[in-house]
Amino acid sequence: MIVLGLSGALGHDASAAILVDGKIIAAAEEERFIRDKHAKNKFPYEAAKFCLKQAGIKAEDVEIVAFPYAEIPLSSNARWHYAKRHWYAPDRALDALFNGNRRFRRNRDKSLKLMADLGLSNAKFVPVEHHLAHASSAYHLSGFKEKTAIVGIDGKGEYATTFFGYGENGKIHKIKEFYDPDSLGGMYGAITEYLGFEMLDGEFKVMGMAPYGDASKYDLSRLVTFADGELKVNTKLVNVVGLRRYKENGPDGKSKGYYFTPELIDWLGPKRSGDEIDNPYIHYAASVQALLEDVALKMIDYYLGDIIKETGKIVMAGGVALNVKLNQRIINMPHVKELFVQPASGDNGTSLGAATYAAHLAGETIHKMEHAYLGPAFSSEECIAACEAHPNKPIFTKVDNFPQKAAELLAAGNPLAWLQGRMEFGPRSLGCRSILGDPSFPGVADRINAQIKYRERWRPFCPSMLDKVAPEILQTNHPAPYMTFTFDVAESWKSRIPEVVHEDGTARAQVVTHATNPRYYELIEHLEKLRGNAVVLNTSLNRRGEPMICSPTDALNMFYGCDLEYLMMEDVLVTKKA
Repeated sequence: MIVLGLSGALGHDASAAILVDGKIIAAAEEERFIRDKHAKNKFPYEAAKFCLKQAGIKAEDVEIVAFPYAEIPLSSNARWHYAKRHWYAPDRALDALFNGNRRFRRNRDKSLKLMADLGLSNAKFVPVEHHLAHASSAYHLSGFKEKTAIVGIDGKGEYATTFFGYGENGKIHKIKEFYDPDSLGGMYGAITEYLGFEMLDGEFKVMGMAPYGDASKYDLSRLVTFADGELKVNTKLVNVVGLRRYKENGPDGKSKGYYFTPELIDWLGPKRSGDEIDNPYIHYAASVQALLEDVALKMIDYYLGDIIKETGKIVMAGGVALNVKLNQRIINMPHVKELFVQPASGDNGTSLGAATYAAHLAGETIHKMEHAYLGPAFSSEECIAACEAHPNKPIFTKVDNFPQKAAELLAAGNPLAWLQGRMEFGPRSLGCRSILGDPSFPGVADRINAQIKYRERWRPFCPSMLDKVAPEILQTNHPAPYMTFTFDVAESWKSRIPEVVHEDGTARAQVVTHATNPRYYELIEHLEKLRGNAVVLNTSLNRRGEPMICSPTDALNMFYGCDLEYLMMEDVLVTKKA
């Protein structure tokens, strides 16, 4: 059976994924093709075309098109809860009751138009509840055979914000859902805006800022409570709509509304601006991170504690699943043996989740996700052609042993842009669309931040490390292929790889295996011979505010728009000096 999944229902992170006989063949975000970060208000036309091409499938052969957004009946608690909690904005409340599926209808019509435009004439359109798509993307692809606890926490789907359930014998069972505006993700997103970042993009920055602060300096528990099994967000402060929003004029002179209130400003002070980490905002970041972790852990224990005790297996998806500090604490919970976090946990991953759930309903057995290298690849010939066609007339040469050459450049203290193999699915670069550095070389992180990424100087970098050394460095054997967890770095390694150890002594690590990425593995092996450490600094191949690079042409455009001196595309080395 051939199933194509699409996402884009919530106006951001459109993507497509294709399954053939229960196995992932391809998945990619629309932003990578159209070069528009988060592909706001777009549908995944280019991503869907890529998936069909990669799978070698004609559009008319697709049997199901799955979409992660469904109708929610009036009989559901979801719409009534939303109306009650938004009664201060009666237009929103009444809309939920009397026209509560308007967004579903718009999305359905857009999906049907995409299907018609791409010739998917024989496919059945199957809508899947947003949080069931998240749950399926984690559970069905984890490979876990035991009874498995399932956690889904994000901003909002149709109405649901949070999902607790379990998977058993391939079937997903709901235990509890919470509904908008009672949303941990929504609360964290509102504080993300207050701290001067953009919601859906800046949450990672808040998480990165938090270790510089002291969570005990400010008590932010007024923002959200969890008691007697119920989650409640304080909508006098955060996750608000309509007239309750704090507003200010943007650079264009237009008024912008935020998801927090003027009362929050009265309580905490002016909204932060600028790129520096300063008081009191670093302490607010630390406090909201601690609050998120504490409430999430209480909810997980309350609803899933017995299941975790039974088997020790837990899976997670939804935007909050990308909060790696929370994930570290989940791993450290009593009785947890293994946590699988879907690498594309945000709404980009719901195309994959919708496809897996629809395939499961159709009787397919879903195969385990073995890696996240699901996007396009480019041959050496295509890389050379891109160089020859580029207006900057790149200086390039083919290299015989390019992993060794790459390691030599890194060992000399140079950052290196690295494009090889199939592009990663999800927000993390995992050694195919990366900027690399030697983490033992002083100052390389600051150089990449200032001269290449053009991002805040305090932003941390992550290590990719060989599987043979990971247990010693991370002090655990827990699987970590996708940079979805932080770990405490062993004291003996902190001075060896200082450029990838964060302020709190942790690292968001990727453990690299030869089976999933042999050329990246070989590069790190060569670097180990030269510098003594089987670890490389790895950050995504893009500049601030841009999507991750997809094609050789994209890489060349970035190369000539920053201070990078070396770019390796497959076995083609591009330099700025002869």
